[in-house]
Amino acid sequence: MSLEYAPLRLKKNEERRLRAGHLWVFSNEVDVAVTPLTALAPGQPVEIQDARGRALGTGYANPNSLICARLVSRDAKHPFDGSYIVHRLKVALSLRERLYGEPYYRLVHGEGDGLPGLVVDRFDDVYAVQITTAGMEARLDDVLAALDKVVRPRAVLLRNDGAVRKLEGLELYVRAALGEVPDEITVPEYGAQLRAPLAGGQKTGWYYDQRDNRAQLARYVQGARVLDVFSYIGGWGIQAVRAGADSAVCVDNSATALDYVERNARDNGVAERVGLMEGDAFEALRALREERERFDVVIVDPPAFIKRKKDFKSGVEGYRRINQMALQVLSRDGFLISCSCSHHLPREVLVQQMHGAARHVDRTLQVLAHGYQSADHPMNPAIPETEYLKVVFSRAVDA
Repeated sequence: MSLEYAPLRLKKNEERRLRAGHLWVFSNEVDVAVTPLTALAPGQPVEIQDARGRALGTGYANPNSLICARLVSRDAKHPFDGSYIVHRLKVALSLRERLYGEPYYRLVHGEGDGLPGLVVDRFDDVYAVQITTAGMEARLDDVLAALDKVVRPRAVLLRNDGAVRKLEGLELYVRAALGEVPDEITVPEYGAQLRAPLAGGQKTGWYYDQRDNRAQLARYVQGARVLDVFSYIGGWGIQAVRAGADSAVCVDNSATALDYVERNARDNGVAERVGLMEGDAFEALRALREERERFDVVIVDPPAFIKRKKDFKSGVEGYRRINQMALQVLSRDGFLISCSCSHHLPREVLVQQMHGAARHVDRTLQVLAHGYQSADHPMNPAIPETEYLKVVFSRAVDA
């Protein structure tokens, strides 16, 4: 073992989950009598070992986090270093180039691509990088060098302002790491051209994860009046109109987001069929209900209501409320497309909340299809948390 990698010894039988394909080590799984966590620095490279001292692979540690280590490489000949990041980037790129004809996609999806703590979104030759762990932050220079070697970016923006970084003891910041980063990007999607703010936008600026689900809209929206709740820059609503809807109303509490909706509607030739409503989603739905407005299709795509396990009960109630209020403005036999990006929320619980909400308003829910995150957000079957996006396509009929 290279001296660069400190040993991290697990207790007896605690390696089973890692051998089964998981990448996380929890602090209560470490034999601290042999390898005390307090001896490790946040982000320090480690060799993770079973109880007998046999190497399971290399990764990095953070003694201050509940997830105290992450396994990155299982190959002793190719430990977690700059060369390994180059290798994983090339593997990730080959998948995206097979899946997509244009250079617009999520290039790296953390654990799903074997690089825990790293997300990279590609907008042609502009890249948004998000780092969420101390171990990957410590390798930032290697990440940037790997990107330069593999894809030769014109500009790189570091969007390291997610609250999850606080759990790792990391500072929050947004800054250019390379080149002149544009204020906004334009993303092609099924014939549309959609602008989004980059440094000032949500997450990394755009939500590639819903691309495959938006492609299903034509089945539901022909001739329909559509309500797009939590619209951001109008991805669902504008694509619904382009797919055959008569009209769409986009609801968001951000004036900036709605400015982008308006511009995107105009750029795509559907401005006269897209309306705007600024305000809190719950308040907006309440106002629409009181005005007896009805929509043939309601799309609800909220931010994560359950960011931590301790938020589970209140978050589930949030999903119940938002779906019930959506149903109250849904026309007879209308379609409800309900989403959750909370990885703590099981898919079946979302369906239960939708069903309960429907029964509360004397309607019966017909589940028609399920949606998942797009293929550039690969899921690791050993890590349930990597399947975070749930979309339920349903119809609500009179009871």
